[in-house]
Formats: sequence, structure tokens, C-alpha cells
Amino acid sequence: MFNVGDKIVYPVHGTCVIEAVEEKEILGEKKLCYILNIPQEKLHVMIPMDKAVNIGIRQVVKPEILENVLSGINLGTTDPIIFENQRWCKDINKKKFKSGDIYKGAEIIRDLTRKGQINKLDANDTNMLNNARQVFVSEVMEVKGLREEQAIRLLDEVLNS
Repeated sequence: MFNVGDKIVYPVHGTCVIEAVEEKEILGEKKLCYILNIPQEKLHVMIPMDKAVNIGIRQVVKPEILENVLSGINLGTTDPIIFENQRWCKDINKKKFKSGDIYKGAEIIRDLTRKGQINKLDANDTNMLNNARQVFVSEVMEVKGLREEQAIRLLDEVLNS
């Protein structure tokens, strides 16, 4: 599905590069695994190939998709229950985050940013917002060829427009 050298997005960590495909023994069973380099975290991760799609790993989006996400990030409405029900908000955002879908990641950023403008975010919401921003910013950096501070500034400008 992916090849050595491909730049992909791992929902939990952001943009990474497939450095190798190796056969590893996992629980007594030999499996082919992707070896991922996650440069922003100075981390290497091994993911069994047969689990990659289920954990939301995907190709980095094309520039036109990123532009579509950025231009539409403020257009959606935030479900009012996000402001009232912490447990629901946490569960929904966790599911969106783990999907790896860039649109769902942008929704998390949009909705929690809006929520934070009304009330102080609790620790769970703050962590989710920070994680979603980090993953999104890493993809903006890759697609647009920006440094981290430039990508953060771009995201903030779009959110504030």
C-alpha cells in the first residue's frame, strides 16, 4: 500500500516518512512492518502493514485538498452539545482524531478553538486541541514547504479570519 520514502500522516504523531519495510516477529507471528521516521518528535515507530489502514495512516494530502480544508475551516457549524457535554465532546473528538481524516482534524481544531473562546478548556480538551493542531501543522509544513512557525501562523490566521 505504501512504499519506502512515502510521506504519510500517522494520526497520533503527524507527518512521517516510511524509512523501511521489515519483517518482524510479533506475538510469535512474522509480519511485514513499516518503519516510520517521525522527525518532529525525533521518533521511530514500527507499524504492522496489515494494521496501517485501521489506525488511520494515509498519504499526505494534495495541495488542493489542503487549500480546501483551510478555506472551509470556519464555514462549518459547531454542534452546541460540544459546549455542554464534556464526555460526549471527548469521545467524538477522540474518534475523529484517530480516523486520520484531515477534515475531521480541522473540525476538532475549529470546534475546540470556538469552545475556548467562550470558556476555559479543561485539560482533556486542551490536550486534544494541541494534538490536533500539531498533526495538522505537520501536514501544512509538508504540503506547503513551510517551517513550523510559518505553518502555525497560517493556521492561526485562517482561524481568526
